[in-house]
Formats: sequence, C-alpha cells, structure tokens
Amino acid sequence: MLFVCATPIGHLDDVSLRLLATLREADLICAEDTRHTQKLLARHEISTALTSCHQHTSPAKIEALARRLAAGETFALVTNAGTPGVSDPGPRLVQAAAALGVPVLAIPGACALAAALSISGFDAQRFSFLGFLPRKPGKLRKAIESALTRGETLVIYESPYRAVALLEALAQFAPQRSVAVCRELTKKFEETLRGPASEVHALLAERKKRDKELKGEFVVVVSGESATDEDDE
Repeated sequence: MLFVCATPIGHLDDVSLRLLATLREADLICAEDTRHTQKLLARHEISTALTSCHQHTSPAKIEALARRLAAGETFALVTNAGTPGVSDPGPRLVQAAAALGVPVLAIPGACALAAALSISGFDAQRFSFLGFLPRKPGKLRKAIESALTRGETLVIYESPYRAVALLEALAQFAPQRSVAVCRELTKKFEETLRGPASEVHALLAERKKRDKELKGEFVVVVSGESATDEDDE
C-alpha cells in the first residue's frame, strides 16, 4: 500500500494523528529530500527508514519501489512541504504503483494552495491553480494576460526571487485587481499583503530595493473579475 502524505508547510506541529501513525508504521518513507524530512521525523520521534524520491529519481528506482509495494510493503510518500503532486514530486511513483494494482491512499493535510485561499477572502467556489509560472518575462506576461481573462480567482506559487516580477505583470494588466500575497505561511514571520495589484507591487518593489532581496516562499491569490477590470481595459 502507498500512502500519499501531506506534511507541514512550515510549522512542524501541523500534523494529524493519522499522519504520525502512518509515518511510524510504514516500511519506508519516500521523501523529496531525506535531510529535510528527517527534521520532521526527529521532531515527532519517528525512526522509519528513508529513501529519496523526487523529480530526478531514475525510472529504474521508481519501478523498483513500485515492485516492492506490489510485493506487500507499505510506503509513505512525502515532499518537503505540503501535499505531494501539488506543484511537488509525487505522480511518478503513484502512477507506477497504481499500474501494478497497489492501493494508493491519501493522508490529507497541509497545502499552501488551500491555506492561502482560505485567508484571502476571495471567492473559492471556482478558481484556477496556476502553480509556478514561466520565468522568462515575455512568457510570464503572456501567461498572466491569458489567466486574467478567465474571470475567476487565481492562485499562483512564486519564489522570493521572482515575486516582484509576478506582481509587476499583474499590475500591468489589471492594476486594480485585488490580490492577497501570502508569505511564509504558518512560519514565524508569516504575513499577508492585501490591496490592488499596483499597490502591492509598489510595496514589494520598494522592500526589495531596501533589503536587496525578499525572503520566504510566496502564494499569490488574485481576486476574480470585477467592475474595476472594465475600467482597466
């Protein structure tokens, strides 16, 4: 059996009793980065064996792990933070295990996507999750322009190195569209910046100019289409 396990996105106590039991009872934990996962295991006094399993893992190792599952072992699949498969490694082992008839079960929990949506205050009945957008400026602007035409709430992941460029593109095409920029979710310096895209972009650009760099992973939630967008056009 393969358990796909959501792990904390920051605070190491954001775990369920079922997750801890699964990690303890598994024959093996397949982790994106074993060093990172070891911190979570140490925090909760878990000594289960670890092996790496990420986007660069060879097809041969994926197949070997799947065959061990088919032979009767139980594995827990985890990433560095959040839910495997949601802009994180995971699908390859899940697909290989399922192809051999291995039961695949979810151990739900933390997910930066859901966390950011829940505190944004925007409509989450219908939304688009865009993950990480292209790095090149031209492709980034094209992706933003296209996404904004959907008229629904958007959720975007971004690194601290490209957050300003993302907000700049949003401000270019929809300066008055409301955004909630979540940084360091569940961690000590967690914050959420709210306001029109143009204002939040100016704030982040000034902060980057002052501090030379931004820190922490970002989740940017963009409100759905409103009357202000017609003014922008």
